[in-house]
Amino acid sequence: MKLQIKPLIATAAVLGVIVTGCSGNKKNSEDITGSTTPDTVTNADIRGQWYIENIVLNDSDYVRPAEAIPGVRQYICFEDSTYFIQTNCNTFSGLYTVNGNSVTLEDGAMTEMACDNMATEDALRRIIPGISTIDVKNDSVLRLNGTSPTEYILLHKATERK
Repeated sequence: MKLQIKPLIATAAVLGVIVTGCSGNKKNSEDITGSTTPDTVTNADIRGQWYIENIVLNDSDYVRPAEAIPGVRQYICFEDSTYFIQTNCNTFSGLYTVNGNSVTLEDGAMTEMACDNMATEDALRRIIPGISTIDVKNDSVLRLNGTSPTEYILLHKATERK
């Protein structure tokens, strides 16, 4: 009888080691994070009309729409899940999603009229696909950050809609 119990005990011990090894060390991961439940992240509220102040592609490549085309308000409107951009000449529109401080601006429709100054349109075409995060300050300044720290669009909240 002893000969039959030893293999059974050895098999049980090996299975116990395998099961413990495959299940991970949940106790340690709880200690590191402090909690097993994910934190709730509030989505940034960017709805409304925002004037485009600056589009920065890198330290030396940027467009300030008010300087490029004085007297023309160029803006982005975020409503529900859509965005609309009005430049001095063309418009862009598409869907956007916000998850916490992350944002995705999806490709959409764009008019393609030829204009004398297309600096804003050219900069927007380059930067929009890489926009990934949002910084909101005092509900009046919005920064849409690109894939590198030097890429961003700086906006300020419109007080009246055009």
